Amino acid sequence: MATKTIADIDVQGKRVLMRVDFNVPLADGKVTDDNRIVAALPSIKKAIESGAKVILMSHLGRPAGKGFEAEFSAKPAAERLGELLGKPVKLGPPEVVGPEAAEMVAEMAPGEVLMLENVRFAAGETMPDKAKKNPDGKLTADQQAQLDAFVEALSALGDVYVNDAFGTCHRKHASMYGVAKAISAKGGPAVAGYLVEKEIRYLSEAVANPGRPFTAILGGVKVSDKIKLIASLLGKVDNILIGGAMAYTLLKAAGASVGKSMVEADQVDQMKTLLDKAGGKILLPCDHVGATEFGSDEARAVDGVDIPDDLMGLDIGPKTVEAFGKVIAASKTIVWNGPMGVFEREAYAAGTKAIAEAVAAATDGGAISVIGGGDSAAAVEQMGLADRMTHVSTGGGASLTYLEGKPMPAIEVLDDKA
Repeated sequence: MATKTIADIDVQGKRVLMRVDFNVPLADGKVTDDNRIVAALPSIKKAIESGAKVILMSHLGRPAGKGFEAEFSAKPAAERLGELLGKPVKLGPPEVVGPEAAEMVAEMAPGEVLMLENVRFAAGETMPDKAKKNPDGKLTADQQAQLDAFVEALSALGDVYVNDAFGTCHRKHASMYGVAKAISAKGGPAVAGYLVEKEIRYLSEAVANPGRPFTAILGGVKVSDKIKLIASLLGKVDNILIGGAMAYTLLKAAGASVGKSMVEADQVDQMKTLLDKAGGKILLPCDHVGATEFGSDEARAVDGVDIPDDLMGLDIGPKTVEAFGKVIAASKTIVWNGPMGVFEREAYAAGTKAIAEAVAAATDGGAISVIGGGDSAAAVEQMGLADRMTHVSTGGGASLTYLEGKPMPAIEVLDDKA
């Protein structure tokens, strides 16, 4: 059943409590990349233009949950949002919630925007994570009380809940899950924003009803982080192209020599089993670009699948680019998560660049391409290719969770369309 969105409800005169993902990079107190703020603008503008009072919630970085920390303040994000909207955005008090925040909300006029301080300044925000660390897997009475108090204080500020923070939808944090439930419990709507709606639409359509051939491209460092995703995708895709450091664990499992490349030794046997089950769907690098040590920019080509003992693989080679490119060119649906090498360094960026260009060209030819957030999204943005992709996800971890078919509590708690 489809999730109800902000377009389906009347917010005129209402206090709209909107969770956004303004976890943006900062330098000298300024936002250096405002893509996540820009991505939330359609939902924010919709609420403003409909005459709502907009109260925004977001985290920024990983503060300790012990109160205000200046380096993690939401102030730069609020200032940048104000510039983009062309109107002032007030910033809430350091305590996040409490009498001062409640008074600021009470004084708001329709069309105004208030940004609460970083929700992770409050211990209650991430309290659900602590249950996993307790012996019985449950919160203690004191921990539950902190969570409940924070949820109650946040939800008291709004009549309507809007989730437009896809990047954290795999987490059951207070502002993502508890507040939505609390707003619903008092009769208010809890809906998705336009960004979350878009993410769900593209990710679900890519997996549920893909044009074929359906190709997944996976990279990154640890195969252990993505083994469940690989296993889940095997039954859905036609091809899985694997690069990045995770490829070397798989290559070792396949019997190749990997030199000094990064290998998760405890995953090799499991990868052998996975490759046996794959039925030829998994394609691994057949040549490489490497160096004698990670910090070196003296790249050396390895013309073959086996890597010499004195080298470590740091990027896919030209033959792999060609082989992967042919598969991509023939594909009708492409999901990509993770770079092909250490793309942040020019000496080892060629593989990721070539794959990005191949995906863009396939998209130009009519394929549906979904870039699954994280480093892949950063790569296509840096290369100026984002506009040639069908969809670039804002959530790395969240997109992986969704593609794996795992529960997404922060989405499941939202209202369904009748």
